Amino acid sequence: MRAKRRFISFYISHPGGKEKELSSPPHFDPDVGTEELGHLEMVGSIVQQLTRDMTEEEIKKAGMEAYFVDHTAGVYPQFASGTPWTAATFAVKGDVIADLTEDLAAEQKARVTYDNILRLSDDPDVNNVIRFLREREVVHFQRFGEALRLATEKMDKKNVYAINPAFDK
Repeated sequence: MRAKRRFISFYISHPGGKEKELSSPPHFDPDVGTEELGHLEMVGSIVQQLTRDMTEEEIKKAGMEAYFVDHTAGVYPQFASGTPWTAATFAVKGDVIADLTEDLAAEQKARVTYDNILRLSDDPDVNNVIRFLREREVVHFQRFGEALRLATEKMDKKNVYAINPAFDK
């Protein structure tokens, strides 16, 4: 477990970035939103397992001194840069087309984050969890794509267009 700790900062940053788990659920459907929050629990468990018995030397070697001073080994949502998560990262417009398109983008951004972690991590146990989470992002992307198609079709049937011809002249 000790050799696997060098990537802890990647795992800690995952829940709180602009395109990460905490910034997505407000406009997700309840099932996907609940699952996204479950992803936080999985990432938190990874971090807890990797940090629970770290020595002072290991904290320094992992580059976690500043983080440790403020949060010990708790999962504090923040960007990879160390900037704390804020509700200002929520991307909600209240328009079904805009919000579903944002959901699609959020799933792809989360997938890319998982891809990047997998490129850097050499921990097979952690990588198995990250691969599972990545697969879920792909499934969510597919569900939101279908929802966008259905919403667009429904709007078109009512003569309410996803792209308003009156504005697009």
